[in-house]
Amino acid sequence: MYQFFVEAGQIKEGDRSVIITGSDVNHIKNVLRMRVGEELSVSNGQDGKEYRCGIAAFEEDRIVCELRFIKEDNVELPARVYLFQGLPKADKMELIIQKAVELGVSGIIPVASRRCVVKLEEKKAAARRQRWQGIAEAAAKQSRRGIIPEVCQVTDFREAVRMAAHMDVRLIPYELAEGMDKTRALIDGIRPGQSVAVFIGPEGGFEQEEISLAAENGIEAITLGRRILRTETAGLAVLSWIGYALEGTVTG
Repeated sequence: MYQFFVEAGQIKEGDRSVIITGSDVNHIKNVLRMRVGEELSVSNGQDGKEYRCGIAAFEEDRIVCELRFIKEDNVELPARVYLFQGLPKADKMELIIQKAVELGVSGIIPVASRRCVVKLEEKKAAARRQRWQGIAEAAAKQSRRGIIPEVCQVTDFREAVRMAAHMDVRLIPYELAEGMDKTRALIDGIRPGQSVAVFIGPEGGFEQEEISLAAENGIEAITLGRRILRTETAGLAVLSWIGYALEGTVTG
């Protein structure tokens, strides 16, 4: 089933209707070629609810839908996980954002750390952020998320550390960290309702001064094993582990 995001005000529970506007109108009419009576899913990107609708009418610049029922089973992770991602080269950031959203991340903060090869000027950074946010929205639709994770503006490492200061659990994979038992205990110890910061370095990793600054501010260095992971792999590995720890296994 196709999912779309609308503003909260476009969902009118009182008269059981949902209005779809913008670029989704053309997509539904001319790309998906949906018809009156067909069902689709709508979210407002805020409350985590799924509003199941049937198409009632196609109008010139909007689609009117009948609200059939509200599904309140939350598909979101029980903890809020934020990925602080060191800027990678080429288009790797797009892949990272897409997969991180699929894995349940609550927000993504691009970080310009010292070893980042990519240097974004202010105008270019704004345009890139807009594109990244579009990728996050598309991934949220595809994975049937109840929210659209925000991709924040690019920040430097010191500011990123300050941003994470209020979070309950703060982790930074580092190739010189030791002790898989410590890593396992920290991730398995994450509890529902907590907020989690995950710092991932760029291709060159973090400098020792950055690791020291992180440690001084309570960010725990962890290991992801004996192999060195690429920047586009490391964050997804941590998010997968956190998701598994929080949601557990499904038994038949």
